[in-house]
Amino acid sequence: MPGAMTSFGILEGAPSGLSGGKQLKVGFVSLGCPKNLVDSEVMMGQLAARGHELTPHPDQAEVLVVNTCSFIDPAKKESIDTILEMAEYKKVGRAKKLIVAGCLVERYRGDIRQELPEVDALVGTNELDHIVALCEGMEPPADPLEPYLYHDLTPRVLATPRHFAYIKIAEGCDHPCTFCVIPQYRGAFRSRRFESVVSEATRLFRQGVREINLIGQDTTCYGEDLGLKDGLAHLLERLAQIETPSEKWVRFLYAYPNRVTQKLLDTIAAHDSLVKYIDMPLQHASAGVLKRMKRGASGDIFLKLLERIRRTIPGVAIRTSFIVGFPGETAEDFEELCQFVEAARFDNMGVFTYSDEDTSASYALDGKVDGRTIQNRKRRLMAIQRKIARAHNRALVGKELPVLVQGRSEETDLLWEARTPAQAPEIDGVVLVNDFEGEEPRQGEIRRLRITEAHDYDVVGTLLAPTGMAPSYQAAPLIQIGV
Repeated sequence: MPGAMTSFGILEGAPSGLSGGKQLKVGFVSLGCPKNLVDSEVMMGQLAARGHELTPHPDQAEVLVVNTCSFIDPAKKESIDTILEMAEYKKVGRAKKLIVAGCLVERYRGDIRQELPEVDALVGTNELDHIVALCEGMEPPADPLEPYLYHDLTPRVLATPRHFAYIKIAEGCDHPCTFCVIPQYRGAFRSRRFESVVSEATRLFRQGVREINLIGQDTTCYGEDLGLKDGLAHLLERLAQIETPSEKWVRFLYAYPNRVTQKLLDTIAAHDSLVKYIDMPLQHASAGVLKRMKRGASGDIFLKLLERIRRTIPGVAIRTSFIVGFPGETAEDFEELCQFVEAARFDNMGVFTYSDEDTSASYALDGKVDGRTIQNRKRRLMAIQRKIARAHNRALVGKELPVLVQGRSEETDLLWEARTPAQAPEIDGVVLVNDFEGEEPRQGEIRRLRITEAHDYDVVGTLLAPTGMAPSYQAAPLIQIGV
């Protein structure tokens, strides 16, 4: 979970047990995206399988691990600030060792060694298997690094609440997007074996997980490197067929627009357990900007794709994200993007300001847009989306929808939070529950909800009486950094 010290939930894989040596208390901070969180869960799983204790209390940890993000400047700053914050526990807590892992290591390994003497060891994105040796004070293997990708037998500890989980189905990326540095430290695209993903999903469902979210740099490329045609569609179809005692949800994130096939759409439409939700970052709508991004296509092509998606999957929710202020983006380009957003009517939308990363191909492009203009463009685009979201939410009043109960609201004990299928965990909003029929809501149950109020980004509703018994879940405890 971004910005949080994480304790453990469900342990998968090998049994625990130290073969000699001292049991350590290890604390993890995982920053950035869900893909990074899975890496943290894998490292925690290896430590737990070795017999070490995971703690959410940084002052009690003997070893602290910060899994970093470095995608854009704010992420780099958060990573460095967190490293320095955790380093303080070497002075005031029990910590004897601070390990930094993840994307920041891949990009700035030498700089970290030189400028952050508080850091005792580094773990790159392809070195996750080194975590146990480094925590125990041993030398990791000196073998040449192989591209890393965990599998169904890899020990893993879930840091998400017990009712949902992420499964990374692929790693790396082969797309040449000029603004992105991910391929530089995640490597070439590579898929997990089909049966490995099915095996892990089956085990998670048996352990009580109600919602699985498939992730990767580009999930729609899944299986291409293994010779599978329509690999993601076939994987989704197989996951939908897994028998579970209660209703389940399966979704995938990070679709690439030109890889969204009719077979994929037909598969989503055909199975109730595949949530009717498409997460498809488009990045822009101007053909000129998209060409400079090395993405291709145009707003008109995207509108035709959106129409096909909605025609094939009635009621589908579509989420996207855009970058404003890309080098060379003119006022006319931005106006075209605004008109596109008004026409597209997205259910959920994120807007990122362009970050001029020194190792990205776009760094060398001319026509840089000044920061003030970039921020103004972001505000205007989000204002357009706010009106769309408000109208969308008002249209929901009086309707009944299935929701996955998240638990009590962090703001007040008088409200519960839930998510509809149109709301992916941690990136979209939530539904606020202010009343319920029958039994009190329980985290992890799927129930029907009647929408009673609508606001710009939130809706409020009443949970209807449950139709059957649902298992009870307990979230893994998390401590926010800095509190």
